[in-house]
Amino acid sequence: MSQMGTLLLVAHATGSFGAGGVCAGALALANAVGAPLLGGASDRFGQRRVVLLQSWASALGLVAIVAAAESGVSWAWAAVASAVAGCCMPQTGPLARVRWRPIISTRSRAGTALRLLDTAFSYEGAADEASFVLGPALVGSIAAVADPGVGICAAAVLLAVFGTWFAIHPTARLLTARSGAAVAGTLLTTALAMLLVAQFIIGLVFGSVQTGTTAVATAAGYEGIAGLVQALLGVGSVAAGLSMATLPARIGYVTRWRVSAAGLFVLTTPLLLVGSLATLCPVLIVLGCCVAPYMITTFSLGEQLTPPSRTGAAMTLLAAATGLGYAVGAAVAGRLADLSGATAAFTVTVAAGALACLLAVVAGPLLRRSQATATSRTDAVSPAQSTADTAA
Repeated sequence: MSQMGTLLLVAHATGSFGAGGVCAGALALANAVGAPLLGGASDRFGQRRVVLLQSWASALGLVAIVAAAESGVSWAWAAVASAVAGCCMPQTGPLARVRWRPIISTRSRAGTALRLLDTAFSYEGAADEASFVLGPALVGSIAAVADPGVGICAAAVLLAVFGTWFAIHPTARLLTARSGAAVAGTLLTTALAMLLVAQFIIGLVFGSVQTGTTAVATAAGYEGIAGLVQALLGVGSVAAGLSMATLPARIGYVTRWRVSAAGLFVLTTPLLLVGSLATLCPVLIVLGCCVAPYMITTFSLGEQLTPPSRTGAAMTLLAAATGLGYAVGAAVAGRLADLSGATAAFTVTVAAGALACLLAVVAGPLLRRSQATATSRTDAVSPAQSTADTAA
């Protein structure tokens, strides 16, 4: 809601997609910086206090965006407020993924934990994609019947209420705060760096599709439904995300990643032929079928390749890379849309699909070796140590 709402509000107030893209990008870019720092803080101090502080600070930042945009001052002030809101915004999706392993380890039978974790991550991926459906649709609908600023204020209320609920939820107690020594060590390995690039690329897809869709809807005279149209990307994505849990274990994560990356490249190319909302809608639905599998796989690999004491930092770092990609995609596509229209904006999406495919080919062997190493390290842990870790 916040990214789409910021784009709609600032573009409406200034008449420039470039200004709207920069402000929405500032929110995402600041989140890309703040998320891993605060994710690391949640590893050290516990999620409860960190997420609670983030939720309220970010909600106030969203209200400040509306005040700046509607007061008539330079849109640069809206960009500053966007940066504050983005820096503080809690990454509840990645942090929820951190909670799944201790939840499952305390409630599952031996031998079933990995399968249950796979299912949980598939659910989380589908839930994330549902937010990409509901968020833009909700803020776009509010913008159509009232004002884009009302949509952002609604997002601020939801963030304050449900961010607080997530922070104080009993599952937060399963994650104990760790000392500085407990969270020390190397986090950014070569394998994780490849996954960060993968998430940056999917962020490019999100940012450019959102901007290009807004340009198409505005050209058609239906600016208010841009959020609803962009939400179609999540329809196929939710269905595909839920189906990931049914895939047999013999189809490894790297293979899944490569297939979904190839699908991104193939299914983004029709965007260059889109000339109306009628042709854009089915293209977005089909394209979405590759989005959730791609993200689920990268997060699953990230969780496997990261020490448990650094999982919060790793998950939020992956989410931050997505936000950084969104910032770049929205800003570049917004500038191209101002110059040459929606088709130029969608060239960013197609280029991102090509990069995803190339990265999957190049980095696949590295990730397979890293996954094998992480698996052997896990298998080497004695049953007694596993029991002790679970109890702790």
